[in-house]
Amino acid sequence: MMRRILPLVAMAVLSSLPWTSTILASGPALAPAPLKPEAMRFDRAWRARWIAPPAVSLADYGVYLFRREFDLATAPARFVVSVSADNRYRLFVNGTSVCFGPQAGEPLSWRFETVDLAPWLRVGKNVLAIQVWNFGEHRPYAQMSVSTGLIVQGDGDLAQVVDTGADGWRVHHDRAWSPLPADRAALQTFIVVSPGDEVDGAKHPWGWRDVGFDDRGWAAPRVLDNGTPAGVGTDIERWLWPREIPLMEETPQRLGRVRRAAGSTPPEGFSEGKAAWTIPPRTTAAVLLDQGFETNAFPRLTVSGGQGAAITLAYAEALVDAQRRKGPRDEIEGRTLIGVEDRFRPDGGARRVFTTLDYRTWRYFELHVQTGDEPLTIDDLTADATGYPLALNARFSSDDPALARIWEVGWRTARLCAADTYMDCPYYERLQYVGDTRIQALISLYLSGDDRLMRNAIALYDRSRLPDGLTQSRYPSRSPQVISPFSLFWIGMVHDYWMHRDDRTFVAAQQRGVDAVLSWFAEHVDARTGLLGPLPYWSFVDWPDAWPWNNEARIGGEPPGARTGGSSILTLQYAIALDRAADLARAFGRGTEAAAWAKAAADLRAAVMAQCWDAQRRLIADTPEKSSFSQHAQAVGVLSGAIEGAAARELVERTLADSTLIPCTVYFRFYLLRAMKQVGLGDRYLDQLVPWHDMLALGLSTFAERPEPTRSDCHAWSASPIYEFLATVCGVEPGSPGFKTVRVEPHLGRLQQVEGLVPHPRGFVRVGIVRRGARGLQGYVDLPSDTPGVLVWQGFEIPLEPGRNRIDL
Repeated sequence: MMRRILPLVAMAVLSSLPWTSTILASGPALAPAPLKPEAMRFDRAWRARWIAPPAVSLADYGVYLFRREFDLATAPARFVVSVSADNRYRLFVNGTSVCFGPQAGEPLSWRFETVDLAPWLRVGKNVLAIQVWNFGEHRPYAQMSVSTGLIVQGDGDLAQVVDTGADGWRVHHDRAWSPLPADRAALQTFIVVSPGDEVDGAKHPWGWRDVGFDDRGWAAPRVLDNGTPAGVGTDIERWLWPREIPLMEETPQRLGRVRRAAGSTPPEGFSEGKAAWTIPPRTTAAVLLDQGFETNAFPRLTVSGGQGAAITLAYAEALVDAQRRKGPRDEIEGRTLIGVEDRFRPDGGARRVFTTLDYRTWRYFELHVQTGDEPLTIDDLTADATGYPLALNARFSSDDPALARIWEVGWRTARLCAADTYMDCPYYERLQYVGDTRIQALISLYLSGDDRLMRNAIALYDRSRLPDGLTQSRYPSRSPQVISPFSLFWIGMVHDYWMHRDDRTFVAAQQRGVDAVLSWFAEHVDARTGLLGPLPYWSFVDWPDAWPWNNEARIGGEPPGARTGGSSILTLQYAIALDRAADLARAFGRGTEAAAWAKAAADLRAAVMAQCWDAQRRLIADTPEKSSFSQHAQAVGVLSGAIEGAAARELVERTLADSTLIPCTVYFRFYLLRAMKQVGLGDRYLDQLVPWHDMLALGLSTFAERPEPTRSDCHAWSASPIYEFLATVCGVEPGSPGFKTVRVEPHLGRLQQVEGLVPHPRGFVRVGIVRRGARGLQGYVDLPSDTPGVLVWQGFEIPLEPGRNRIDL
């Protein structure tokens, strides 16, 4: 029974709990917002013009070097430029890399970065050097494009000297570079990232980034149209939008330890950068390095001499045996590396630095060297880790040390799947899929408090919609793909954002897209059955073995009834989206629409129960034929409200106990847990973590796409436990839209003690609790200012006030 709960502004924390600081007054620390140009007008064309290399196809593969030298009488306090390119660029000032971009987008929202170059400038002669590349036919799927181009505009009178389109710019076609596409036959899988790089050092103009380089033999660039802000002008190839997320971080990172060497052995200290490695002439050498964890990074190889040598750099998430099985990730005996490759042929010069156009993903890194008549010295081999600067502002601890390891690996998984956009996996696709992104966005909100990638994703999906109303399943993408249920999850994302952020303007802007998605599904309801009929496109739900990939049909993961009609799972997903949309409609004064959508959802629930409920098995069948049964159908049956109360709880208990049901994999378990919580079984969540413990036992340093055998060792949707530790175990969730109130309902399961820190729009929510006997609870809940809440425990609902609340139940 309840004994007492006292709201206090300051108090001593229980001695059994590890954190003793008082509630944090400030909010979460986030990466700085991108710089904005001060003098730029967004209602007229840019002063600067797009430029491009002359006498080449602007659609084909090419790497181009642009230079602009200029003099400064004094060192400026401010020298701001806005820059963009197609496909991509890296900007150097006086030989130093400053940034790369642009932020991923689409032609109608082509991003530009604004950067203050003053810290890298000096009195006298300076050079702005920009490497621009177009992957052409080898573009990754995530790269949309118009044609090769560069635009730079200075902000203010002083910086105008570097405007593109004005005199002074020079360009060179760097024919040292050629593409090295991934060998899909060797990898035996779908891979659509950037090609590898093959670089002939003898053809590269070394020193081109530095002041004083002789570019008199370079060409004047082709001058194209003025830059055009969004909504300005006609016949537009690209509408320029300012970057809305922070610049990607680049952090020096040493490579891991040497696990295997042949032909020549690196000296002690090589991987730490303390010793160079000289490989004799006419030698074949190979070294395998183990990073120890998966990473996204630009490799950086520095070599001297070695004219006539060939160097191959290869990258993989895991090694494989003769049967192409990954197995224990730490083992190397009898295993080889098959993966993405780069090749570099040095020209014999001193301290030549090779790096890649795009970052690579690896745990294992293999360097293969074949020297010619000269020795080759590898002066250094290191890397620059990169990604979205997502700061970890949350904490979680408990009396189960195994959960700390899941927290660590889950956070690494989430970090590696976030760059200019969220992405499903960093090694194979780097595409922002709705199914993954919804989970990733919640992780960002809970562990960082950074909502910028979530807003960016919601807006991109809205702009991706087809004329028929559906969003594309992944965006940006040069290869359109539609997974119709993902459009429903997009509505769920909008609802999630509405619950966690008080941002009515942004949410209101998505309402037209919500209407369009629901209209498409309404047109596909079978009037005879009341269920969704046959659906076009791809109706992916999950990756259980029972729904395998079909190479002939080019689909997989579809439940029964997706192609023929009558899928209970898809019908109930539609019902859930209708209810979420009705919530939004009511919040924006659209009562008529809200009522219509609520009624449509009720009709769908009734149709499923009338035709798909199996009274004998007391389960929802996947179709009216009742020949297939899955955990998925039971989960959405509960989440949609098709079954409620005690019957819903009993259904979930049967779902967890019945081994004959098609199981949810790591992805859809996110929704199975939502159903468990809805019926009061959240305390059993920790028992559902067996697949994650199994992955750790195999030596994975990130969480995989699915249980073994898996393609991707790092997949965004599998990071969901780190969100659940805070939202389910600690129980911190919004109590009302905009997170204006907080609901704390812990689900401790077998745990005796937990503490969590969750970023909130007004600061932090901090929870620290210890069990007392079978039903008691002791500890505290800290809430931000002006944010009341409620604690739910053992059937009690206890009011919480802003500040510190002492719990003694």
